[in-house]
Amino acid sequence: MQSFRDEIENPIVQKEIIDLEKKIYSFRNGQIDDERFRSLRLARGIYGQRQEGVQMIRIKLPYGKVSSEQLKRITEVSDKYSTGRLHITTRQDIQIHYVSLDRTPELWADLAKDDITLREACGNTVRNITGSELAGVDVDEPFDITPYAHGLFQYLLRNPICQEMGRKFKISFSSSEKDSALSYLHDLGFIPKIVNGEKGFKIMLGGGLGSQPSHAELLSEFVPVNQIIPTAEGVIRVFDRHGERAKRLKARLKFLIKDLGRDEFLRLVDEEKKALPFHSYEIETAAFEGPITEPLLAVPSVTIDDVEAFEAWKKSNVIAQKQAGYVAIGIKVSLGDFYTDKARVLADLIKNYGANELRFSLRQNIVIRNIKEENLAFFYQELAKLDFVTLGYNTIGDVTACPGTDTCNLGIASSTGIATELERVLATEYPQYADNTGISIKISGCMNACGQHNMSEIGFQGMSINSGKLVAPALQVLLGGGILGDGKGRFSDKVIKIPSRRGPDALRYILNDFEANANGQSFLNYYDAKGEKYFYDFLLPLSDVTNLTEEDFVDWGNADNYVKAVGVGECAGVVIDLVATLLFEAKDKLTFSHEALQEGKWSDSIYLTYAGFVNGAKALLLAEGQKTNTHAGIIDLFDTVFVETNKIELSSSFKDLVYQINKKEPSEAFAKAYIQEGVAFFENIENYRAKDLANA
Repeated sequence: MQSFRDEIENPIVQKEIIDLEKKIYSFRNGQIDDERFRSLRLARGIYGQRQEGVQMIRIKLPYGKVSSEQLKRITEVSDKYSTGRLHITTRQDIQIHYVSLDRTPELWADLAKDDITLREACGNTVRNITGSELAGVDVDEPFDITPYAHGLFQYLLRNPICQEMGRKFKISFSSSEKDSALSYLHDLGFIPKIVNGEKGFKIMLGGGLGSQPSHAELLSEFVPVNQIIPTAEGVIRVFDRHGERAKRLKARLKFLIKDLGRDEFLRLVDEEKKALPFHSYEIETAAFEGPITEPLLAVPSVTIDDVEAFEAWKKSNVIAQKQAGYVAIGIKVSLGDFYTDKARVLADLIKNYGANELRFSLRQNIVIRNIKEENLAFFYQELAKLDFVTLGYNTIGDVTACPGTDTCNLGIASSTGIATELERVLATEYPQYADNTGISIKISGCMNACGQHNMSEIGFQGMSINSGKLVAPALQVLLGGGILGDGKGRFSDKVIKIPSRRGPDALRYILNDFEANANGQSFLNYYDAKGEKYFYDFLLPLSDVTNLTEEDFVDWGNADNYVKAVGVGECAGVVIDLVATLLFEAKDKLTFSHEALQEGKWSDSIYLTYAGFVNGAKALLLAEGQKTNTHAGIIDLFDTVFVETNKIELSSSFKDLVYQINKKEPSEAFAKAYIQEGVAFFENIENYRAKDLANA
């Protein structure tokens, strides 16, 4: 009987899936500890849920693009292994929930049949590269960023430089200076520019959200397109070597840049140039050019009965493309959740009558692109059958929310429940805001900002509040964030904390005051004119916890009294401090380095050898009770603790030995010599470790 693994055409993916099976078996049999296994599965898109014994699977979809075939494959996987619900994330991934760990290799194998990956969707890796959902059709874009986002995605996928960093690393590509992909809050954010006829990017560096949001700094006003991969690789290499690894809350790139300073960080990036495999990298664009794909079938002519509703939909949800005669259709997907029955019909629709492509958006919606204007009536009719013509795409009524306490371990209060209620309030009480795109509402269930609450005009963060006897679910109200464009943005102020049940009233207070006092100003100008204290004062009555009712102790979307239950977060991976595991891993790295060498991948081999050096050194330092916060710190400390004390004899300092990586070009000769030195070093530390244990 043919194994599901045998159906995978790509031998690299087949090997990865077999490896995942082996790791699961080893974990089940106690051969791999829970902490190490968690890191392994996270890097393969497998994330623990709030509910014990099941996993969330994150499907990595670069810049949110899927074909009909890929969407159908995802629906089949969701029906077979999960519940049939698909969740669009704010990073343009698809998540499915309640999956058995033991079935994940088979699930991955099924996805791989249509070139869909789970690889590096979670964990301390380069996460999904996001991009403006209108890239390629945006009337404001200087050129299509899609091939460049795709090229960088392909280059970094499985790349040794970004497999086990101190924390996650996020990259975005905006289609224009409007910066709809939010470059200012990414580790690397790209904005397209044309200078003297040459294509390139403005690059923003070191942004981030979370509990301490940080605005990205300018890396360069203009980097030619053939330099973006060397630039990104240099930044990632420095982050991997110097980034914090022990203190999780300080392990993002933004903290490293703050500690080193921008100039010193960029000096270190410049130092890496000699080590890079490419000093110039031409990205293939031909596959993304050419005429728009014609529909397979003739689009039927239809008659619209409710012309007024059709015209309202066109005004709200249809976007003109830069290609004359074509439009894009925005589908508002409440909370990013939709089901496989509708997804299958949608897949057939875009394949038979469209250009066989849709994109998931950063606001958890769907965009169908390259539809001829004369075919809009037919698409309206067909989408209406799926209940996919709700008005308000990308408006204030299009609330963004993370899963919160529904499934996430870190959730403190419900995000989806309050989001549903706020959308209801907006639809029923504030119809005058139906087309308002100047105010966004975003909600996160905790401080980690997966719902991007702290960069929106109106944001809510899940919290808890103590009434004296009981704990009630609460919301932090944040105001004044937003996108300013061209790499600039602003973060929201934390105004006041209120019981969750009063969230709708807080929205009413804010909108009523905005209507009464804005005098035609934008929301951000109105907020700045009034000042944070003004909003605190008129929201203050909602914060009173002396008059809570029974209802206040039941969170939105729940039937039972609130219980604050926060588990171990996995969204940023874990720190592994086990000596035996690290030695085993160091040996693994040297094995992989040898394989890369045989395949002619000199740079990959060299970086894997480097990782072997560092993991081996870290293992011995941990056995001595030493701190191992960064790769650079490990390298320095190993000399101090072992080499300078003659506990371990090397032909040079450990620092000189390891840092050959950025002193020599990545040639075959160096790769061979470096791995031989790595093997010799590993034998040395293994012998030391054996003697140390024997004398213990």
